[in-house]
Amino acid sequence: MNTAYEKMIHDLAPKKFSWKGNAWVAFLVLIILAGIYSYVQQLKHGLVITGMRDYALWGIYISNFVFFVAVSLVGSLITAILRLSDVHWSTPLTRIAEIIAVAAIIMAGIAIIIDMGRPDRVLNLFIHGRLQSPIIWDVIVISTYLVLSILFLYFPLLPDFTIISKYSDTNSKLTKWYRALSLNWSGNEKQTKIYSRSIKVISVLIIPVAFAIHTVTAWLFETTYRPGWDSTNFGPYFVAGAFVAGSGAVVMVMYVLRKVYQLEDYITDSHFDKMGKILVMLCMVYLYFNINEYLMPIYKSTEEEEVHLRSLFTGEYAWLFWTAILGGLVAPVGVLLFPKGRKPLPLFLVSLAVVMGAWWKRYLIVIPTLSHPFLPIEGVPEAWRHYSPTWMEWAITAATLATALLIITLLVRFLPIVPIYETAEERGLLENQSENESL
Repeated sequence: MNTAYEKMIHDLAPKKFSWKGNAWVAFLVLIILAGIYSYVQQLKHGLVITGMRDYALWGIYISNFVFFVAVSLVGSLITAILRLSDVHWSTPLTRIAEIIAVAAIIMAGIAIIIDMGRPDRVLNLFIHGRLQSPIIWDVIVISTYLVLSILFLYFPLLPDFTIISKYSDTNSKLTKWYRALSLNWSGNEKQTKIYSRSIKVISVLIIPVAFAIHTVTAWLFETTYRPGWDSTNFGPYFVAGAFVAGSGAVVMVMYVLRKVYQLEDYITDSHFDKMGKILVMLCMVYLYFNINEYLMPIYKSTEEEEVHLRSLFTGEYAWLFWTAILGGLVAPVGVLLFPKGRKPLPLFLVSLAVVMGAWWKRYLIVIPTLSHPFLPIEGVPEAWRHYSPTWMEWAITAATLATALLIITLLVRFLPIVPIYETAEERGLLENQSENESL
């Protein structure tokens, strides 16, 4: 037997949760239960339990939806783009990125349903959807992206399932599931050729769909005639922001998993350094689009745009706006330009700031604009002109975030965090293993 090969399988095979893992799951479940209670109240009483009214007809539910869509793009960045570029250093990170992408896009779809006053009518989007409606564009790209993301996660797992079932308890139910999910993978030349070609095809397909989902999401805003959304820059602006949010999420998850499962031999400091360089580049690109997004309205200075921008720069949203820009973009760039800032712990803290800034940035995209329409609504109470989420809204939103983390946690429990087959292939362990088995 190849000792190095066996050690790698032992290190990377799924492991049962410790008491800390079970406590983490219980914590997430409690948050989800609080959200379910609040959502039941929303179903019972309607959207009146939220802070949304005639002015702010969208709230943190849609902000959350845009955030999940943004994070889901990471599956295309880390896996598809780097795979097609023949970049091998990212192999230990691909599974993490794919898991995050699947969890995020599932919750993006659920966030839309939560925002609906009549979720029982969601089926009408599929039965009676019309291409003239921008909403159906989102339904199509989200559904397509979800299917491709699941395939992108599943296909590279085929050889891993066979390896795990071979080196684990053959009588356990979990092993039987792994064996069934492997689709009789044996690693012969024909299977390997189909396997490699299939992953490349999915990689090619998922990139335009991923760009489309973020562009279409931007179009949903642009087709609404309101200050702050009347921009031809919104498509690339959303895509650039999505790359930033997704990369930050990957760094956070890879740091936690490396620490919890002692994966220092597979997720090294070099991976953090490279991810730090990618993140600083993406932050600088996103800063460029932010400058474009706000500079032209300032230059044109229409009355409606002026009111909107004043609320962001010096008004009621100024503290949040400058915190998101300076703390979530400018400061991370300053830190990540230095090698010490790209060490695991500093990079984790920077990524945490980036992800939090990304969520609040989506809040700032949605809420201030709705508060300053081109055509003001007449004769409404003053309280309706200002949006403030209720505790039930926060509970439901927190539950969606907790559900995304729970999906990631459960997938990490039952799937190898780092691809076993690809790692062994890159380290030359498969050839040695084959030679030992032939002897």
